[in-house]
Amino acid sequence: MNKPYLVSIVGPTAIGKTSKSIALAQHFSSEILSADSRQFYKELSVGTAVPTAKELAAAPHHFIQHVSISEKYSVGDFEKEALHKLEKLFKKHKILFLVGGSGLYVDAVNKGLDHFPKVEASIREKLNVQVQKHGLESLQLQLKELDPIHYKKVALSNPQRVIRALEICLGTGKPYSSFLNHSAKERNFNSLKIGLDAPRPLIYERIEKRVVLMMQNGLLEEARELYPLRELNALNTVGYKELFQYFDGTWSLDFALSEIKKNTRRFAKRQLTWFKRDEHTYWFSYDADAQEIADFITQKVDQKK
Repeated sequence: MNKPYLVSIVGPTAIGKTSKSIALAQHFSSEILSADSRQFYKELSVGTAVPTAKELAAAPHHFIQHVSISEKYSVGDFEKEALHKLEKLFKKHKILFLVGGSGLYVDAVNKGLDHFPKVEASIREKLNVQVQKHGLESLQLQLKELDPIHYKKVALSNPQRVIRALEICLGTGKPYSSFLNHSAKERNFNSLKIGLDAPRPLIYERIEKRVVLMMQNGLLEEARELYPLRELNALNTVGYKELFQYFDGTWSLDFALSEIKKNTRRFAKRQLTWFKRDEHTYWFSYDADAQEIADFITQKVDQKK
């Protein structure tokens, strides 16, 4: 029996993945699983560009605002839950869609997570002390020395990601990157990855407009409500952490907004770097007609029959 298809729609933030995936889900009478790790949280809405009520009603969605920012929720948890959901949904659909800009989460579902050896907990504790005393830059420089390959790929502004890579380097004596991209796990579905892209200036223009729209939709008020919880890991994310600096009195509002735009541009650049690594991704222009992409998907599925 032919395996069903999981079609992943990927690309940088603000490129239009949500609207395109809804149109495709409607075309195939299918459903959407979100792989945007920032949209998992119930308390986050405006700053994570969660689909509107109208968009959510246009096609069935899963993994949107399903956990709390106070809960620990890892990529491993998502992989397990997403595979369980897919097993159920594939009983009534031959094609399903996985949509989002979190590359690690997309890869976890399609290929499985890389295996890392256990290391002493004391290593992470020392790194946490180091970042508090000497700042994140000291860890970034250490990672650059121990694993220059991963240094170029990791989200350097994310302390958890940098510390995770360093603890593996220090605990094993091997680069973190040496444990990545090993053989993919067997899945009971075929994977097809569709990328949406645009010229860099246009991506940046769309990001600028999105930040303005978020402010109009209540981002400042949302961030203010979350400010007392700012130490939670889920809130160490672009759009919130900059406004927390404004509430602290460290930055002006104008500067905080300029930092949101700058950090979102950097985030989009890292997303593209991640997704472009996969030579099996088929790229379309952000404004490609959904019917064109649907025809391509149908062609690829028919080739496997």
